[in-house]
Amino acid sequence: MKFKKESKLYSYEVHREGGEDILYVNYLGAPYVPSISDSPEVMERVVDLLIENSNVSRIVLVQQKNYNYDFEETSLLLEVAQLYVYLVKQEKILSQEKLVTRYEQFFSQRYNELVSFLFLLKKDPLASYSELKKIIYQSRIFLNKIGEEYKSDQTNYIYFLEKILDLVENLKLIKLLIPYLDNYQKGNREFYHRIFKPDVIPNFTFTRLISALPDDAEIVDQYTLALEDYDKSLVTILREKNESKLIYHLVPPENSLSEDHNLLLNLARGVLIEHQPKADEFTDTERTRQVFFNISRDLLQDLSQAKKIKLSYADLNKLSTILVRHTIGFGLIEVLLQDRKIQDIVLNAPISMTNIFLRHQDYDECSTNILPSQEDVDSWAAKFRMISGRPLDEANPILDTQLEIGKIRARIAIIQRPLSPDGLAYAIRRHREDPWTLPLFIRNKMINPFAAGLFSFLIDGSRTLLVAGTRSSGKTSLLGSLMLEIIPKHRIIVIEDSLELPVESLRKLNYDILRMKVRSALLKTTSEVSADDGIRTSLRLGDSCLIMGEVRSVEAKALYEAMRVGALANVVAGTIHGASPYGVFDRVVNDLGVPATSFKATDIIMVCNPIKSPDGLHSWRRVLQVAEVRKHWEKDPLEEKGFVNLLKYNVNEDELEPSDDLINGDSEIIKEIASNVKGWAGNWDAVYDNILLRAKIKKEIVNVAEKINDFSILESKFNTLSNHMFHKISEKIMKEIGLPLSERVFPAWQKWLNEEIKKKRV
Repeated sequence: MKFKKESKLYSYEVHREGGEDILYVNYLGAPYVPSISDSPEVMERVVDLLIENSNVSRIVLVQQKNYNYDFEETSLLLEVAQLYVYLVKQEKILSQEKLVTRYEQFFSQRYNELVSFLFLLKKDPLASYSELKKIIYQSRIFLNKIGEEYKSDQTNYIYFLEKILDLVENLKLIKLLIPYLDNYQKGNREFYHRIFKPDVIPNFTFTRLISALPDDAEIVDQYTLALEDYDKSLVTILREKNESKLIYHLVPPENSLSEDHNLLLNLARGVLIEHQPKADEFTDTERTRQVFFNISRDLLQDLSQAKKIKLSYADLNKLSTILVRHTIGFGLIEVLLQDRKIQDIVLNAPISMTNIFLRHQDYDECSTNILPSQEDVDSWAAKFRMISGRPLDEANPILDTQLEIGKIRARIAIIQRPLSPDGLAYAIRRHREDPWTLPLFIRNKMINPFAAGLFSFLIDGSRTLLVAGTRSSGKTSLLGSLMLEIIPKHRIIVIEDSLELPVESLRKLNYDILRMKVRSALLKTTSEVSADDGIRTSLRLGDSCLIMGEVRSVEAKALYEAMRVGALANVVAGTIHGASPYGVFDRVVNDLGVPATSFKATDIIMVCNPIKSPDGLHSWRRVLQVAEVRKHWEKDPLEEKGFVNLLKYNVNEDELEPSDDLINGDSEIIKEIASNVKGWAGNWDAVYDNILLRAKIKKEIVNVAEKINDFSILESKFNTLSNHMFHKISEKIMKEIGLPLSERVFPAWQKWLNEEIKKKRV
């Protein structure tokens, strides 16, 4: 139900829907949120309307969201309205004949007493009950003070008041509240919160959906989202004339529920609100959600039986999922995060006036048909505070945290006033359920097979690496894929302020991995350990590869200490913002204060950035440069030729190409790796053969996946298995001939691959 813009504030309409009369009251434009429990004026207005409309069975207070009071709550107020009408019109309790029998001098006081009682009855029945008891008490005191000739009249008045009190005490609302009245003070309305708990209709989120497709829009694509068969959403990609952004139009399952299902969800939601998780329960969100899902199933089943509404097993699961999503969850944000093609979700302030925007894997920047409400985003912010254990207020207007729902992982960045003068704003980065792998990057052309082979070689060579790039360039994803190239027998320590790297996935693949969560550089004070202390601590935790989520601040000095300690022993790697090797040097040395000589501990800098189409409408992520950092320079590596490209992106060919230095064996870093390996020292041909072997293996995996149309072999589980077999076969060939030559290793590995594919296809 929506009122027209010109509708008068507090106007109302009664509609017949689903066999019941529903009273809609217009609060659009009201300077406050309409609440029967909080506001005596709202309660009085509703009771007045129920006096005029006695057949109403449900009340909806209409604003940006609709506050729905169900049949039971409405019945309580309807009973108050009926009592008021009975007392005033039928009993005529304000008439002189009711208030006095003989002595008219008592009329004025008694009239004022009953007017006071009636005045409170509609806006605060509890206060009116208390007032009536007070009147009776004072009347009894007065009875003992007056002369005998007046006692009969006063006794009749007390008897009359007690009859009214008996009627008030029999109100269901008063009966429900009497157990809580020990500490009652007049005007205190907190007790009404126990009774009047509105839910929302027709949706279970205050977030609005523009359901109609634009008339002049062209459908570009359409697909279904479904984590489960019963929880399906329809996505339509639309192109409007004169608009550069495409439209991402979402129709979630919430938007196509029957009236019966809406009724059950509204009833169940009111119950579940009473059992919101405590802050400490949000630390284990997966367990909490499962508990609430089970509670929701039982509750919906009971309600469906009580209301004689049939629910199938699939319906029950669907409604339970929706109920959890819109009570303890994050509403339609969760539905968006089901889409594996979404990379980023942005909610700009003022949120209630701005559509959600997102970045799509295939269609770049898109506008959506979703308009969040302030109520929802406030609720989400409160939950993220509980999940993170970090503050979000005027003194701390920035919150970085993460969200995990099943396999879905996302990084959440929130800002608020005073940093964002228009209120809360969100940036959500969706992580892939399974980590990126080098074969996956080959398939989407971020790298080519040769680059993948070189990266694998450098990781096995225990180099120090920085993955550089701008925002949304794929730095963290690339670093995650490099982690999968580390032989699982090596221990890995991961240090992050925002949990983005695929630690859980690697743990499930039996990697020996430890994650350390440190304080964000944006936070001034918190109980978390600083990033630089975290890095120094990692050096005392035993022989390990060290992975730094992102180098942002003063921890850079500690990281370079780790690089110098870890050189030639284990991989040390991290991400950093920078558009070129010199840009990384400038940031590390000039911005972060690392001595120039310490920067030489960096072996390799990989630069990834988006490239754009000539029309400016499309972009693709690519690794543009791989450079080694040589050690001969003194002050400026750019002027003294301290950066030497190993790979450089050819924009015309859309390809990473090896440099002449690499092809001719003039890479000092690769020579250093080879110098510690028997059979490779001084044998560039054998080293280059090994890089080409690794590249050939990565390419073959992609070719086979495309040939058999099974892209699961590009994922982390198979990638780890393939790497293991590569090392195992290489070890065997080395024992036989002294070197893991490509001509011997590749056929043996390919035979293993073909056997594995046959097993998968049986």
